[in-house]
Amino acid sequence: MKIVINGIHANLRFSAAHMIPEHESCGCIHGHSYIVDVKVEGKRSGKHGFVADFKDVKGIVREMCKKLDHKLLIPLKSPLINFASTDRDVKFEIAGKRYSIPSEDCCLLELESTSAEELSRYFASALFRRLSEKYEISSVEVCVNEGIGQGALYTISR
Repeated sequence: MKIVINGIHANLRFSAAHMIPEHESCGCIHGHSYIVDVKVEGKRSGKHGFVADFKDVKGIVREMCKKLDHKLLIPLKSPLINFASTDRDVKFEIAGKRYSIPSEDCCLLELESTSAEELSRYFASALFRRLSEKYEISSVEVCVNEGIGQGALYTISR
């Protein structure tokens, strides 16, 4: 059995800035209005026979979206970014360009990139882990859309 949540209708969204270091057009800081679509597959269980309660799924995704909303997303594991500091100000360099951004305006992520592909993996992995604590989940599929009509899909399963 599978449940499906359409992010645009369920208000699973966030707006954030990012950059793809050394990419021809996406190498500059730019932003997107992201929409997060979710599918959860598993065994129906519990008193109500749910795969997972929609309220729980949306709550987790909204919490994650809130963390990223209106921030500059910075991938800490990128081999293309040289960090000088991540304390009061996040200071880094990419291909000779130096940046200094107040830390409260940034969201530092343990990722190699802040591409839609990596963000979909980030969401799917966390959602799978958290839902598996309460439900008999076999897979979680997340699509992170960088606007209507284009996004990246990641599936994690047992």
